[in-house]
Amino acid sequence: MAEQQQFLEVINRDEAEERFHRALDLQPLGVELISLHQALGRILAQDVHSAHNIPSFDRSNYDGYAVKATNTHGATEETPCSLLLLDETIATAVVPQTEVTPGCAMSVATGGMLPRGADAIVMIEHTDVVDGNLIVRKTVNAGFGISFAGSDITAGEIVLRQGDLLTSRETGVLAAIGESQVLVYQKPKVGIISTGDEIIPPGECMQPAMVFDSNARILADAVTELGGSPVILGIVQDDEQQLENLLIQAIADCDVILLSGGTSKGEGDISYKVVEKLKDPGIVAHGVALKPGKPICLAVTQQKPVVILPGFPTSAIFTFHEFIAPVIRQLAGNTPVDETQLAAKMAVRVRSEIGRTEYLLVGLVELPDDNSLVAYPMGKGSGSVTTFSHADGFITIDRHHEILDEESPVSVTLLGKELVIADLVVIGSHCVGLDLILSTLQQDGTHSKLMTVGSTGGVEAARRGECDIAGVHLLNGAGTSYNEHLLDDSLELVKGYKRTQGIIFRQGDSRFKGKTVEEIVRLVATDPSIHMVNRNRGSGTRILIDQLLCQLEVKPTGYSMQSRSHHAVAASIEHGSADWGVAIKGVLNPALDFIPIADEEFDFIIPTKRRGKTAVTQFLNTLSNADIRAKLTELGFELH
Repeated sequence: MAEQQQFLEVINRDEAEERFHRALDLQPLGVELISLHQALGRILAQDVHSAHNIPSFDRSNYDGYAVKATNTHGATEETPCSLLLLDETIATAVVPQTEVTPGCAMSVATGGMLPRGADAIVMIEHTDVVDGNLIVRKTVNAGFGISFAGSDITAGEIVLRQGDLLTSRETGVLAAIGESQVLVYQKPKVGIISTGDEIIPPGECMQPAMVFDSNARILADAVTELGGSPVILGIVQDDEQQLENLLIQAIADCDVILLSGGTSKGEGDISYKVVEKLKDPGIVAHGVALKPGKPICLAVTQQKPVVILPGFPTSAIFTFHEFIAPVIRQLAGNTPVDETQLAAKMAVRVRSEIGRTEYLLVGLVELPDDNSLVAYPMGKGSGSVTTFSHADGFITIDRHHEILDEESPVSVTLLGKELVIADLVVIGSHCVGLDLILSTLQQDGTHSKLMTVGSTGGVEAARRGECDIAGVHLLNGAGTSYNEHLLDDSLELVKGYKRTQGIIFRQGDSRFKGKTVEEIVRLVATDPSIHMVNRNRGSGTRILIDQLLCQLEVKPTGYSMQSRSHHAVAASIEHGSADWGVAIKGVLNPALDFIPIADEEFDFIIPTKRRGKTAVTQFLNTLSNADIRAKLTELGFELH
């Protein structure tokens, strides 16, 4: 025993890891294009942009009737209203040929395309048909029962980011946008060798003084969980030449080599004797101040890790996760780590429907003061693909509950095995420039979570300390400056960039081409056949629109139709369900034209307590990076 101790140079864990990593090439191994059915568990090697709008058209969520919502106002069971039922019936996969005009309705199936002129769906159970007329027994509001074109995913939108782990959620997103192949990082091949005269494989008859080889199975499955490809090379008894031959072959064929047992320098410990012969640089640490796991031996050759793990299973798996797992994750493209049910508090008040058990998707935010979790609702709707892919888990609301108050305790069931706590939480308005910054951060190893709730919601979240950064673009009441009026002693403002908001319309539409903004406002106020698409309340763009239309006594047709993003506005106009809307210039495509309204400032509000956080510093460094600034300029933004 004294002989073994003199050969072990016991060093601390951090020094051992530093020596080990210094000798390794920890870049992902490479990329490969694989079919979608092989993608589960793989790591994305590049951002995925949707080539399509999802849905690709404005569609009905119910079997019922397409109507103008204003024609149903006041309708009840006791005092129904009557609408003329048009002859055309819209089934799925049918393009409507007739426009819904005031006082009329058109039959539509679930998933059917919304006809022009309609802005709501009356469910079939709230109607009767009498002598060619539709009797409506319930009032509906504009937008009810409709999934708008691009309201879930819009063409050009980043739906998945480089470095994402492809679970069933992400593969579902890829299928939903029509992708049959995906570019992923190569899996690192991890060779696993068990050593010792006493080791026998599971399934053989147990004999005195023998031990079943559990380490190979434990390590192989751990490698698979981490995104690697295990190669079990078998058991080598205490034969130095046989082990040396197998190790040489493993180094040639694999990216990581793990030996189990024989790490000490006793008479029967051959693993150390064989690994000791490796060069470039060879052994970098042998003996680390761990309990258990002290005898671990870390070596590197040809920039590949060759590690002798202790023979006892507990020590082997402990040291594996301490030293090898991070290396495999990086070689595999940085796979994540996780739990199953977590306690949280609701961020906002949530209403449910009595009589139904509701499953509400949520995103989780960790509060820095006490590490407690806050659950943000991620939206409702069975057709939403991206909501599902971005959610961390779901809560179950009992059918007897109608209201879940803010700060109510909830139990969150995770959608994956574990929760990946984001390094950086961003809540507020969405922008393609912000997407670029967050994607760059993720490629550099900073995992972010983005919740697009509008500028106003972002400021409120920042004041409550629920986010690191809020993206905002709100004009003050006097119309003289952006965002500065939102500050108090708890918040700081970091200037971002200017972007141009304007009126978007289809190319060749002579009603808008060549006109001023003022002329267009007068036109849409007097011509009800011109349909607009609006933005959601609380967004900076909605405030700009309302300022633009503030002098009008009657709102333009379509004012009640609200879209959640600039991309969604562009999709509705391109599709023809709307004729005009307001969005940023960055979402234009060749089918659309643009008349500028104003340059607005998209800035970032940071809670003062979060200003020194590492991920916030990385965000600000990325924002000021010359290459990123050049890319932002290419996207049409004007930098400060």
